[in-house]
Amino acid sequence: MQIFEELQRRGLVAQVTDEEEIRTLINAGKAVFYIGFDPTADSLHVGHFMALCLMKRLQLAGNTPIILIGGATGAIGDPSGKTDMRKMMTPETIAHNCDCFVKQIGKFIDLSKAKVVNNKDWLLDISYVDMLKEVGPYFSVNRMLAAECYKQRMERGLTFFEFNYMIMQSYDFLKLFEDYGCNMQFGGDDQWSNMLGGTELIRRKLGKDAYALTIKLLLNSEGKKMGKTEKGAVWLDETKTTPYEFYQYWRNIDDSDVIKCMKMLTFIPVADIEDIEKSVSGEGLNAQKARLAFELTSMIHGEAAAKSAEEAALALFSGGGDSENMPAAVINSYDLTDGTIGIMDLLVKTALAPSKSEAKRLVLGGGIAVNNVKITSPDEKISIGDGIILKKGKKVFIRITVN
Repeated sequence: MQIFEELQRRGLVAQVTDEEEIRTLINAGKAVFYIGFDPTADSLHVGHFMALCLMKRLQLAGNTPIILIGGATGAIGDPSGKTDMRKMMTPETIAHNCDCFVKQIGKFIDLSKAKVVNNKDWLLDISYVDMLKEVGPYFSVNRMLAAECYKQRMERGLTFFEFNYMIMQSYDFLKLFEDYGCNMQFGGDDQWSNMLGGTELIRRKLGKDAYALTIKLLLNSEGKKMGKTEKGAVWLDETKTTPYEFYQYWRNIDDSDVIKCMKMLTFIPVADIEDIEKSVSGEGLNAQKARLAFELTSMIHGEAAAKSAEEAALALFSGGGDSENMPAAVINSYDLTDGTIGIMDLLVKTALAPSKSEAKRLVLGGGIAVNNVKITSPDEKISIGDGIILKKGKKVFIRITVN
């Protein structure tokens, strides 16, 4: 099976500008494609993981990736899917985040067979008037305003600052096309309008063809983006989301999302996954969920870290006490009264509940335990001592100590 057909069979392909031409180029290993990463934080997250997997699949099929780090576009922020303008960052923060991204991507993609570029190298040097002359005549404001990426913001107010993002991204494609022979852009489906801007700019300005392909967003069975927890994003940096937390995130996804995630994110042969889909349910599906968690944790953190996370989870669920690799929290001694803390305060301070009212609901619902003893009263005082294991529901554990 060739790579384009595999992408389709895995349910990845969302929209394409020219399916037959894209199919021919990537199946022959002749695509020079780029995927952009705006450095909005100092770590990639699960949302970027989809793009990394796509890039790796295409590279393994002989195609050449260009990794575009948005040192300039990151200063503005893509308004696609956002209801508010992104927080502006200092040049120092952007530069630091760019370095972090490249290091993380280098653990996943063979950079010796790829090219890493930063759009600050051309966007920060071009004058405003030159940019207007270079690309302005090729964009219709009416068409831009009709683009899907601006619709949400039009209702609440779209700044001219953000309105320029599509132009900047399109100019990126033009530069990569001219300087590196880049003939394709790939990205998430929420990028479709921006990507079309690039293909249209190349066609109108140069009279040549370039192509775009979007992949489906990673959504759960409720249609919400995956990769979020009560603590926020699921990061690929182990100092922000530990390997244990990363493993547990995938271990705890809904049963209805397991097969989809196996197809879209793992490198397990798609035929094997289809066989699992046809024949496995119940406890068998639960075992596949554990397999998914192990596969993805191995891909990001290595097999040793995945094994440690797996062993810690198995020990906890079987009643053991191996807490070395689980998430940890430290309570300040001044938060204690006579060496104890109220259970509702403890749940809020450890981010297992967003508020005391939610903490109370969890306790009264029987969803909280300390050292495997269920807490029945929201007024209960907890002694931390040398450390405790706080449990929420059946699958969320956190080790708590006092400093």
